[in-house]
Parts: sequence; structure tokens; C-alpha cells
Amino acid sequence: MDPVCTIENTNLADLDFIFGLFDQSIAYQKNKGYTVWGNYDKDVLSGDIQNRNQYKIIMDSTIAMVFSMCYSDAIIWREMENDDSVYLHRIVVNPACKGKRLFGELLTWVKAHAIQKNLRFIRMDTWADNPTIIEYYKSFGFSVIENFTTPNSTELPAHNRNLAITLLQIRL
Repeated sequence: MDPVCTIENTNLADLDFIFGLFDQSIAYQKNKGYTVWGNYDKDVLSGDIQNRNQYKIIMDSTIAMVFSMCYSDAIIWREMENDDSVYLHRIVVNPACKGKRLFGELLTWVKAHAIQKNLRFIRMDTWADNPTIIEYYKSFGFSVIENFTTPNSTELPAHNRNLAITLLQIRL
């Protein structure tokens, strides 16, 4: 039986738990030998919450996953940015909930959200040197658009600067 999940905005009361999820995710990825954030910008996460851009998937009264969304990402998507996409960022799974393919729950919700807003694409990026995660996202219907190295711009969170990434999208 599939888990029953709800998706709602995170709130400031969730912040310490969210920081813990990021810390655990970094440790897990390092242990697996994957590229990870060397750090993460706590102010960016707080801003996501305050701007109601961060969401949580709740399963059995537990925060199972968090993710952020936005509707413009011109620094990374450059000339491809046409105000017709929703962008997924900072997706982190609670280690206690790994293996439940919660990304499918997230994607079903985001697709409905994007269609309601008449958007044409769901876009995201991930580490270019992690073929496992790229293949995982492709298994949900994402296509690889290109590899790109992010600029050293103060418009990006510090953990996203000079980063080799793969751009992925789903056309709706």
C-alpha cells in the first residue's frame, strides 16, 4: 500500500528539523562518495519558508521530504528562462523515509500545480558528476538539457556557486 502523504508549506517551527535533514543528507551523500553541498545557506532556507516557497511532504505525521519551488531561475537557465516554468530546488529526503519514492508524490503535486498555472515545464538541476541521481530523475520522466557550471555570482547561494550541474526538465 502506498503511503498517505500531504504536501503543505513549511513554517519557521520546522526550521531546526529542516537544518537537521540537510546535515543528515550531506553526511549520507559524503558517505556514499557523491558530491555534496560543502555547506548550505541557512538564510536562504529561512527565506524560502518566509516567502512560502518551501514545502514539506508529511507522511505518518513525519516530515518525509522538503523542497523549494520558484518561477524564475535566469542565472542558471539563462536564455531558456521564459516565465513558463516551475523550478524545483533543495530537495531533501528524511533518511527514515528513503526508498519510498517520495519524489513521485512531489512530482504529481508539482505537475498539477504547474498545469493549474499554465506553465510549460518543470525544471531542476543536480550535480553533473552524480549519474545515479540523474538516472533517478530521468526515471520520473525528466530529460537532460545540458551540463552547466554555475557562475560565481552573489545572486546564487554560496553553496550553488561554481558548481558543475546537469539541467533537467519535463515538458508538460
